[in-house]
Amino acid sequence: MDLVEAVVIGAGVIGLAVARALALSGHEVIVLERAYTIWFETSSRNSEVIHGGLYYPQGSLKATSCVEGRERLYAYCREHGVLHARLGKLIVATEEAEIPGVGKIEAAAHANGVANLEWLSASEARRLEPELNCVAALLSPSTGIIDSHALMLAYQGEAEAAGAFVAFRSPVLSGRLLGNGGFELAVGGDEPTMISCRLLVNAAGLYAPALARAIAGVPPASIPPAYFCRGVYFTLSGRTPFRHLIYPVPMLGGLGVHITLDLAGQARFGPDVEWIDSVDYAVDPRRGDAFYAAVRRYWPGLRDGALQPGYAGIRPKISGPDEPAADFVVQGRAEHGIPGLVNLYGIESPGLTASLPLADEVLRQLSG
Repeated sequence: MDLVEAVVIGAGVIGLAVARALALSGHEVIVLERAYTIWFETSSRNSEVIHGGLYYPQGSLKATSCVEGRERLYAYCREHGVLHARLGKLIVATEEAEIPGVGKIEAAAHANGVANLEWLSASEARRLEPELNCVAALLSPSTGIIDSHALMLAYQGEAEAAGAFVAFRSPVLSGRLLGNGGFELAVGGDEPTMISCRLLVNAAGLYAPALARAIAGVPPASIPPAYFCRGVYFTLSGRTPFRHLIYPVPMLGGLGVHITLDLAGQARFGPDVEWIDSVDYAVDPRRGDAFYAAVRRYWPGLRDGALQPGYAGIRPKISGPDEPAADFVVQGRAEHGIPGLVNLYGIESPGLTASLPLADEVLRQLSG
């Protein structure tokens, strides 16, 4: 049996951020990843946005980790050469009835300490984006975009330089608590093995609740339900007229079908919201019909045939379709009673933006 001090399960952005933090603080770390590479599921299937911290309830972990994480992430990108751009975004009201909804976002942002938002009239918004249709807009200058793969490579590189090791094709099949403290894990793959460790971090994303249930001794009542909420993206053929990110008023389950840009200037639209029963990344081209209707509310000039099916992501939710959105859960000993174990549940957007503070919170929980 292999013995290691700390095991992190999952090599997405959160798992790699945690592995980096553990390794830099002097821990011996192995990352176990079921896929053949980092960045395989949720971390590679999103909008690659550095969020401003506008939407989340005051005092929530989503709010505090996003606002802190945003500026730390910009600094990290500058220091490590990770491509990014602070483009800014416009949250738009396309009719008078939507203005109060934008106002609620501004109020939430102010409560979270975001004080640099600016209201724009329709004419002011069109000076920034001539093809935009709106009656008013809220400008968030701190919102940006990032090369998420490059960020995760940077996290991985720092972790490995500090002695961590990332093992791919190494799914954790089951586990149990050891009587003298610590954990024993059954690891599958090409060379199945048993690993024991003193510290264990469950950063398995979509599969975190199922993984926790597979570890004997974790109290079932401490494990939240898992809900899968798929969001499809469509890409724009041809050049985009927009230089900012464009967001509508949020919808239940997500932030609405918005326009984001990648670092090459390619525009993509999404994600929409579809609650599903299991992990399925299929993109139904017929969903594009609803995209045209949604986007034309704020971009009437979108031409027929301009949208092409892109990709799908799945939000790892722990609250259902008729419930308020759950906060991030970084669950340590105080919640489940097990020393040395941290479970991360419901780390959807803005998880990438919040990755550095969330990693620090994991370290705090492990040392408590």
